Amino acid sequence: MEIFREFTFEAAHRLPNVPVGHKCGRLHGHSYRIQVHVESPVDEKTGWVMDFGDIKRAMVPLIETLDHHYLNEIKGLDNPTSEVLVRWVWDRLRDELPILSALTVRETCTSGCTYRGD
Repeated sequence: MEIFREFTFEAAHRLPNVPVGHKCGRLHGHSYRIQVHVESPVDEKTGWVMDFGDIKRAMVPLIETLDHHYLNEIKGLDNPTSEVLVRWVWDRLRDELPILSALTVRETCTSGCTYRGD
């Protein structure tokens, strides 16, 4: 069984490695959405995969680091594409959530990235 919890944050960034004149090379912001998925058999006693509150506890410090910040200034996010951001979050969550199965980062209503680990 796989469950997920969704989180939001606001942040600014620019992509330094895009071609000259590309709009994403300019400073801009997004309302990001992150879905954190965990997967495990349903526990017979509790009836759940895990407490949604445990997912929240693992994510709160990361959201506090990202929310209303300039992503390019955060260590490891000097080129904060969706692909780089989702791996950055994964690397910081995998020890806290050993049954982490997927992360989806959306930077717009229609664009995002899903990562399931290496």
